[in-house]
Amino acid sequence: MEFANVINGRRAVNFFDPNKEVPENLLKEFIEAAAKAPSSFNLQPWSVIVVKDQEEKARLRKLAWDQPKVSEAPLVLIVLADRKAWEEGHPFVERNFAEMIKAGTMTTGQRDWFKNARTSLYGYSDEAALAFACKNTGFFAMGLMLAAKSLGLDTHPMDGFDQNGVRKAFHIPEHYWIPLLLAVGYFDKNKTLAPPKWRKSYDEIVVRFDK
Repeated sequence: MEFANVINGRRAVNFFDPNKEVPENLLKEFIEAAAKAPSSFNLQPWSVIVVKDQEEKARLRKLAWDQPKVSEAPLVLIVLADRKAWEEGHPFVERNFAEMIKAGTMTTGQRDWFKNARTSLYGYSDEAALAFACKNTGFFAMGLMLAAKSLGLDTHPMDGFDQNGVRKAFHIPEHYWIPLLLAVGYFDKNKTLAPPKWRKSYDEIVVRFDK
């Protein structure tokens, strides 16, 4: 699918066909495509919980303002942002450093520099760690929606849920923030798709504050 068709065709749909499953190969394909998103130092602080079971979706729906799409969509992704993904000793920090050495983009002698750079950027406050996790996971989440659309899938990102309730219900460790839930499936063609919402224009987006 052409990118223009993907970006213009992606919509946050409210109605999913509950009888049309997302094949496992498509689920894997669009998640791995989204993982090509950029991240600071390639730290990739994102993970997802895939919710498919009807009982689990019903439990999640109760925590998500009782939105019908949570249980009607064939699957919902709980998108996670790891606030500790920059820390020394984190398994993916270790993997990342080893991969950079293998690729020749860093040397073993740069270990302290790498540690100090991460700490100075993300370790000086809880707010900085949260911003790091959510910013980079946001890139990944947008990738999820565009990659899904490119494969003919529809999505709906959701802010409306009980953060602590979802954390408790799915045993999510405290160092993860949950930026969004993402319903994934196929639009129910028996429903009417709402018209596209307005978007800010170029002139409304580009700003200066020094004049």
